[in-house]
Amino acid sequence: MVKLYGKNLTRHEAEAVSGSLGHAAGVRMMTLGDGLERGIRMLEFRTGSGLRFTVLVDRAMDIADCEHNGRAIGWHSPAGFRNPALSDYEGEGGLGWMRSFSGLMVTCGLDHILFMAETPTPEYVYGPRATAKHSLHGRVGTIPARLTGYGERWEGDRCILWAEGVVTQGTVFGEHLELHRRIEIEVGSDDIQLSDRVVNRGFYETPHMFCYHINVGHPVTEEGTRYLAPVREVVWAAHADEYDRQGVGYRKISEPKMGFHEQVWQHEMVADTNGNVPVALVNDRLGLGFLVTTRKDQFPCMYEWQNLQAGQYAVGIEPSTNHVLGNLGARDRDELIRLSHGEERRYDTTFTILPDADAIAQAEAQIVAIAQQPDEDFPTPSGQFRPIGGRA
Repeated sequence: MVKLYGKNLTRHEAEAVSGSLGHAAGVRMMTLGDGLERGIRMLEFRTGSGLRFTVLVDRAMDIADCEHNGRAIGWHSPAGFRNPALSDYEGEGGLGWMRSFSGLMVTCGLDHILFMAETPTPEYVYGPRATAKHSLHGRVGTIPARLTGYGERWEGDRCILWAEGVVTQGTVFGEHLELHRRIEIEVGSDDIQLSDRVVNRGFYETPHMFCYHINVGHPVTEEGTRYLAPVREVVWAAHADEYDRQGVGYRKISEPKMGFHEQVWQHEMVADTNGNVPVALVNDRLGLGFLVTTRKDQFPCMYEWQNLQAGQYAVGIEPSTNHVLGNLGARDRDELIRLSHGEERRYDTTFTILPDADAIAQAEAQIVAIAQQPDEDFPTPSGQFRPIGGRA
């Protein structure tokens, strides 16, 4: 059944009340027409539940806007949704990625994530490029997708909104990786299903690293917003040398601050009996939250990003294939994924809007039932990076 405006409707009933389902829900292609966004193809999803989000086809099919009943969920940075033709991946000493960094979800990878690194490349058998220089969070986020389809699909009396495409990161004498992305949501639902496959189409054994930079902005993020997750222990904090100087712990968000330096944490998460890891940001004042559910065997690591500077204000939920130790650290620990020709890795993630206090309470109960997170703002980081095993 299609749930619209407080009623459960059959397909016949849903089609009888309008000339097109588009009055309430659908997927529509549009092209942005001004400023640094000019020329970008975007898919707009509306589910009829009050959820609207957009997908940037020309930027790896990442999710840009996201709102529910007019209340924003996703973060808009000063960089905007820059046309990829304007990106300079290797600029600013490897920090050029930040000039395209905006939106609810930015994909990082496909052969590198985290800070800049120079890595040996004997697998590519090409002397003039004995090493690869990687900039912040890899190349994939500004590569246009080849859109293979989108639209509405009826399954009996259920209607599914969907889009899928392929993003190719390739070069001569180097990696040839494909990201196959599918985004689905049922009409009347608040659950976005993101299904990714990263496939090595090349014939070199190729490194693979993967991470989602999921960025939640105001008003979900505001003073008093809580971070809820099945945290077994805080593993690491980028600001450990001055752990409490800025007065912001891992579990509660402050107001925007002048002079705030970003804080990044790595938490060791406990999965439920099905292998899922739910992480939420909730605003109790508004009765509004955002829940991200990943699989522990696909994303064994989880970072929390607190960017609480005035004018930059956001909190990030970052599932990752590797510890925060980076590309070289993954190599040193023999934890770097290497894909042979035709080999692939899957990533299945759900984004859920928590539209009221009852939904927040239900999500919190779900998380607490898995593990009780540390009951203090500044738990001592353990420094214990557990060996990564059991990947899917």
